[in-house]
Amino acid sequence: VRRDLADLFATRAEGAKGRQAVEWGLVDAIAPPSGFADLVRERAEARAAASDRPDGGPGVALDALDRRGDGDAVRYPHVDVDLDRVLGAAHLTLRGPEGDQPASGDDLVTAGGAAWLVAAARELDDALLHLRFDEPGVGTWVLRTAGDPAAVAAAEAVLGSEPDHWLAREVRLLWGRTLKRLDQSARTLVALVEPGGCFAGTLAELALAADRSLMLDGERDGDDAPPATLRLTAANDGWYPMANGLSRLATRFWGHDDRLAAARALAGEDLDAAAAVDAGLVTLAYDDLDWDDEVRLLLEERNSFSPDALTGLEANCRYAGPETLETKIFARLAAWQNWIFQRPNAVGPEGALRRYGTGARPQFDRERV
Repeated sequence: VRRDLADLFATRAEGAKGRQAVEWGLVDAIAPPSGFADLVRERAEARAAASDRPDGGPGVALDALDRRGDGDAVRYPHVDVDLDRVLGAAHLTLRGPEGDQPASGDDLVTAGGAAWLVAAARELDDALLHLRFDEPGVGTWVLRTAGDPAAVAAAEAVLGSEPDHWLAREVRLLWGRTLKRLDQSARTLVALVEPGGCFAGTLAELALAADRSLMLDGERDGDDAPPATLRLTAANDGWYPMANGLSRLATRFWGHDDRLAAARALAGEDLDAAAAVDAGLVTLAYDDLDWDDEVRLLLEERNSFSPDALTGLEANCRYAGPETLETKIFARLAAWQNWIFQRPNAVGPEGALRRYGTGARPQFDRERV
C-alpha cells in the first residue's frame, strides 16, 4: 500500500470502505451482501481452475506416525530424539534412506507415505512440534545425521528430475515447511557434522539452518565410520526457501556474491572439514582429540545465557537479506527487544540487569517461547 495512503488509513478512525479500499489496494474485490457468496465462489473456482494439480487419480495416505517412547527419548523409524536435561539440550538424529527409493514421480506416488522423503519429513516435523510444545525448557537442539550421503542425494533426485510432477512438488513443499518450522523455532540450533553422517542435499539444510555448525576433522579414534563430509546439491540452491524468500545458502552468504558463487561451484563434491571451513559452510572444525570437550563447552555456555536474550539473538541473526511479511513477524515481532528487556529474566529480582555488576549470577527461567 502506498505509504501516504497507509498513513492515512492507519490514523483515520473510520478506516476505508468499499471502492476506496479496492483503489488503495487494501482488498481485492467488493460485492453487495446479496452477491458476496457468489463472488467468493466465482473467485475460488477461478483459482482452482488455474491449478495444474490433477483432478483425480491416486492420492497418498498419511498413516499415523510410528512414534515410541516419552520422557527423555522418543523414537521414530528415521528420527531419534534424546534429551540431556543437565545441559538443556535435545539431540536429534535424522537417518538417511536405506534400500531402493522412488526414481520417478509415479514411483513416488506408489511408495506414498512409505517413501523416505515423505516419512522423514513428517517425523522431523512431529519431533520439532513435540520439543516446541512439550519441552519448552530444553533450549538447545543438537542436529545430527546418520547414513550414506550418496543415498540422500539419490533419493532427492526425483524432486529435481520431475519438478512439475504433482507429488514431487508437494514433497518439496513439505520439506520447505518443515525446514521453515526449524528456522522459526525459538531454540539454539547446533549442527554436528561427524563421521558416518549424511549432511548432503536436503539434509545439508540442517547444517545451513544451524546457528553454529561444528565438523569433526578426520576419523574418530576407535570408530570405523568414514570421515565426516558435507555435500551441497541443487536442493540447497532454492528448493526450500526461507521466510526471507532466499535459500539458506544465499542467506548465509548475503552480501558476498563471490562466496556464494564459489559455494555453488562445489555442488556434488564431498567436502572434508578443511574444505567445508574454507568454503564457509561450517563454523569451526576440531579433531577427535578436542571434539568432545569443544562440543560440551559450547552446550554449557549456551545453557548459561538468558533464554529470552537468545531468542532475540537467534531470530534476528537467522534472516539476512530482504525483509518480508514473514520475517517481520517471525524474526522481529516474535523476538522484540522491548519484550526481552521487560521479562523477569532481565528485570526480575534475580534477573540479569538486576544482578549485573554485583558478582552474583542471574537465575533464569529456562522455558523458551
